[in-house]
Amino acid sequence: MLPKKSSKSAPPQTIDEYLAPLSNEKRAALEKLRKDIASAAPKAEECISYQVPGFRLFGRPLVSFGAATNHCAFYPGAYPIEAHQDELKGYSTSKGTIRFSADKPLPAALVRKLVKSRIAQYAAKHPIAAAGARKRS
Repeated sequence: MLPKKSSKSAPPQTIDEYLAPLSNEKRAALEKLRKDIASAAPKAEECISYQVPGFRLFGRPLVSFGAATNHCAFYPGAYPIEAHQDELKGYSTSKGTIRFSADKPLPAALVRKLVKSRIAQYAAKHPIAAAGARKRS
């Protein structure tokens, strides 16, 4: 007989599995963020990378998000945070990370700007992949 695996030993395979054990408040905040990211990047695909939920675009990581003990976090990368630093003054930030409380989720308009900045950054670095993806649409 195989030993039972505890839920802590099995890493999440989907975003739903990642969100399932979270408190209702954190789950709701991250579900909203997930929806806002998907709206801003409809061609992006959901993924789990390094046991953290995120989105890939053209097969490459775009943005990620997650929950910690005392906050939720959005990981759009350093460039979007620098580009929108004035709009992020009310949040705790570090290189590539925006921390926010579950009871005050990031506004959809801000998430959209951050994701669009990340997509533009990607397109500038990888014009062939981005152009090919636009042609297929």
